[in-house]
Amino acid sequence: MYQLEDITKDYVGRDGKTVAALNATELTIQNGDFVAIVGTSGSGKTTLLSILGGMLAPTKGRVLLDGDSVYDLSLVQRTQLRLKQLGFVFQSFNLIPWMTALENVQMPMELAGILADEQRERAAALLDRVGLSDRMDHRPSELSQGQQQRVALARTLANEPRIILADEPTGNLDPQSREQVMDYLAEFQADGRTVIMVTHDKFAAQYAQRTLQIEAGSVYSDEARQRAA
Repeated sequence: MYQLEDITKDYVGRDGKTVAALNATELTIQNGDFVAIVGTSGSGKTTLLSILGGMLAPTKGRVLLDGDSVYDLSLVQRTQLRLKQLGFVFQSFNLIPWMTALENVQMPMELAGILADEQRERAAALLDRVGLSDRMDHRPSELSQGQQQRVALARTLANEPRIILADEPTGNLDPQSREQVMDYLAEFQADGRTVIMVTHDKFAAQYAQRTLQIEAGSVYSDEARQRAA
């Protein structure tokens, strides 16, 4: 469970003035939630996701994950947290261009010290899960954007994270690929994972069980609903 206690994030602009990217935010996200964070460009939604992901320390306040203060952990401990408990999905896919789909999925396992045979077996199974068993030896330039995002989804599951953080995961996709990606994220949540997604896509946001509306760094709407079957 995530708990945000009086979180703020300030930046200093080139003119020396302080700009508030996130205002005093109190928030609880339960294990197994599917949360959509929506808002206009520059509203603070990606800042919030980065803080949840242990990548951006808040100016003030505490981020608790299962009772542990994330930013009181050492840099090494936070790196291990991101590697083993958090999975990330990005709009730009972030695949390594000279590696095959299989090798891209293996990369987080390599960093985690998993043996090579297990890496290959697990990566192949994950690519099969996202419908890409016939594309394992293809490099990103040989794949469509939708296929690249599915490789990224498989890579996200490489170290069996319990939390998936997705930043505009459908932003570069055609309608069919967008639906496929969202179906997979819903499936991952049905497995028991927590999914927290930043999106401006109303279609994607409908998959969430809860929506956080952010404007000018403030959460002003927190809507819970039952996702349609």
